[in-house]
Amino acid sequence: MSDNRAATARSMRPPQDNVPQSKQARDTLLDAIRAYVEREGPVPPLTMEELRVHTNAVLDETGMDRRYFDFAAVLVNNEAWRETVAAIPYEKRLLLLPKCLRSAKECPAQFDEIGLLCEHCGRCVIDDLKTQAEQLGYAVLIAEGSPVVMSLIETGRIEGVVGASCLSVLEKVFPYMEAGAVPGMAIPLLRDGCAHTSVDLDWLWEAIYQTAEDRTGRFDLDALHRKVDRWFSPDALASLLCGVPALGGDRASNDSALGARSEPSRGRLDYTGRTEQVALEWMAKAGKRWRPFLAACTYEAFCGETARVSDEDLQRVAVAVECFHKASLIHDDIEDGDVTRYDAQTLHAEHGVPIALNVGDLLLGEGYRLLTEVKGPETQKVKLLSVAAQGHRSLCLGQGRELAWMRTPGALAVQEVLDIFRMKTAPAFEVALRLGAILAGCDEQVHEALRRYSESLGIAYQIRDDLDDLRAPRREELFDGARPSILLALAQEKAAEAGGERREAGGRLPACGLQPAAFSPDVEAAAWRLLEAYKSQAIGSLIALKNASLKGLLRRVIGKIFNDFDVMGCCNDPGAGHAPDRRQ
Repeated sequence: MSDNRAATARSMRPPQDNVPQSKQARDTLLDAIRAYVEREGPVPPLTMEELRVHTNAVLDETGMDRRYFDFAAVLVNNEAWRETVAAIPYEKRLLLLPKCLRSAKECPAQFDEIGLLCEHCGRCVIDDLKTQAEQLGYAVLIAEGSPVVMSLIETGRIEGVVGASCLSVLEKVFPYMEAGAVPGMAIPLLRDGCAHTSVDLDWLWEAIYQTAEDRTGRFDLDALHRKVDRWFSPDALASLLCGVPALGGDRASNDSALGARSEPSRGRLDYTGRTEQVALEWMAKAGKRWRPFLAACTYEAFCGETARVSDEDLQRVAVAVECFHKASLIHDDIEDGDVTRYDAQTLHAEHGVPIALNVGDLLLGEGYRLLTEVKGPETQKVKLLSVAAQGHRSLCLGQGRELAWMRTPGALAVQEVLDIFRMKTAPAFEVALRLGAILAGCDEQVHEALRRYSESLGIAYQIRDDLDDLRAPRREELFDGARPSILLALAQEKAAEAGGERREAGGRLPACGLQPAAFSPDVEAAAWRLLEAYKSQAIGSLIALKNASLKGLLRRVIGKIFNDFDVMGCCNDPGAGHAPDRRQ
């Protein structure tokens, strides 16, 4: 990610008028186009007239404005070619990237007669895209212009093209690609003119990783996420947790099951089931539920339509994962002294520390109990319990490091903060993924890849949380040394480089002089670079996976978790193919 991402992200202009303005609208359009192409089966290469007919049909079905025709036409053409491109070996594909992906002000790369010669400085997304694609076997070209592409295709080395470009360039290139029957998938930039544009980066990564064995392009992650959310409805939770029967019986038993006793019975308070009630309410509270979602994703991607376990057992494992997570949140909130979560009181702030501790312990017990109730061989249960226990242990040790630091806070190096993230945050992702893999019967090679993926994903996730805190209402907490923060560590390093003190005489962190001004754009940009580096490592770890569906799905999960929407600077290179857009 480029150094100027933080500043650019704040000033980024919306997509141009002929592009759907929100990510949700673009994803909805893509889903509709995929369904249309699946149903109608247009055969590529599509002539301009065929493309016009199919695109108009999709716009009619969706009711979308005709001004989005060009954008939709690119997506229709992509989907028509998708299966063909997927069948082409990676080493027979070309990744074509525009030069405006680079950070123009700081890019050290030189140009030759073909295009940009990337030096892998890590300042922009080109480094990640080029590195990952080349590891897969792609040839990569950072340039624009159909003559170069056609010459490579004529050599026989390249049989398909994946790339990104602005709509104006794609319109010019289409006749050449159609005439040459060149299989290709192009992800349109969201603004022409090379100035503060952007791209749906998750679409580009999906196109890069697409293979014939990978059916995840048809795998509806949103539908799976909704299914997982249904597992956490009060009724579904009551059927699994705390020995409470599912709702649906008589009113009295249901009220008893959920502890619904707002009025005293015969003048006496009834505390029976109170702990279970609080636990159930806490489990049902809002949350993104990424961890149970990841467990379900791993199982579904590996098994496909061949079920190895029942839906009930998959649900047990997913709910167990959330039990572990929600228990850790209760304990973290107590240990960190936090009083709000999910825009409401934390459990200990509402019910007191003793009750909160007890509920957290109950949820840990419930998580392990659910794993033992999975119907399968004893060896599988042992693996499930072992992975959960190892993750539990690592999380506690990471939290222990943080608590020890909080007692005697001092300056932490960036690597020390990352180590805490590795121990405290990554295990939750690893447990979720590996429990799903155990249900799917994955081998040790898969588990090792998932371990490395989880480590990088967990660190990236925690860095993103810190960046979110920078814009949160309680932003001042970053400056008082309340907890280890990657932003605080980076700011300390910057202060040290400038000759500032790293610690106060009393031992407190540079709350000790680190004012909000210390969190400069350079610090924020450095955190973004770290985030992108660990996301890139997570992506790279997937190359070891031999299961194309699992690889493709976990790649898409990264885009979903981080809502990949990459902001690019302006290259303004002479001969780049289009003039800079000066409109504000």
